[in-house]
Order: sequence, then structure tokens, then C-alpha cells
Amino acid sequence: MSDWQYEGSNFELPEDFSSDDFYGFVYCIQNDRTNKKYIGKKFFWSKKVLPITKKRKRRKHTLVESDWRDYWGSNKWLVKDVEEHGEENFTRTILHLCKTKGECAYTEAKVQFELDVLLREDYYNGIIQLRCNA
Repeated sequence: MSDWQYEGSNFELPEDFSSDDFYGFVYCIQNDRTNKKYIGKKFFWSKKVLPITKKRKRRKHTLVESDWRDYWGSNKWLVKDVEEHGEENFTRTILHLCKTKGECAYTEAKVQFELDVLLREDYYNGIIQLRCNA
């Protein structure tokens, strides 16, 4: 499996890492055979709802580590290429660590616009999602 790279080294979470440190990251996955890339975001944490029990009368909401370690993006063409060519032919790079969910969304869109990912053939990206809470 191809590890995540950050600032030139394999990225590892410290043992005491929590959602207070970083919530997620903006990344680039590159097909090393074709140099085609994908820019996206991934969260380190996902919300889990614990069920009601005899001791606990209400559902409990908690954060658990997401599947970020094994994540290969949500773009169907990228995922197809990873399956066809093998994970060893792709490089996964963390571009920015983000402290909040909102920072992840903003930074992902900013990088996608800066790189013109929708106008270039060397990117898998086919959409830029933006949401504004006014």
C-alpha cells in the first residue's frame, strides 16, 4: 500500500493525536504512470452514534478515526485506475493539514480553483463542491 506523504516523509499520526489537533487534510493523489492527479479532502475523524442502553438513556455522539489510512478518493475514474494499475503506481500527498471541517472545505476548493482542475485534462476532478451557510 502507498503511504500518505507530507512534507517529503511518510505521514504518521502521533499516539496522542485528537480532533483538537487537526480535523482533516487536503490531498493530491497522482497516477505515477500518467501523471494525472486528483485534489480532494479527507477527514481524520467520523461521527459515530452509540445506541441507547440500559445505563445510557440517550444516544451518545462520539468521534472515531475514519478510514483515511486506506482512502483512495471518491472519484470513480481514479478508483478504477487504482484498481487497474495497482496502488504502488500512485502517490498520495497531504498538501494541507486543516484544523476544522470548514477549513478543509475552503482549502480544497481554493487549491482546486488555483490549479484549474476542471479545465485541465491532467486532473481526474470533474466537479468542485461549494456550500455557503449564509
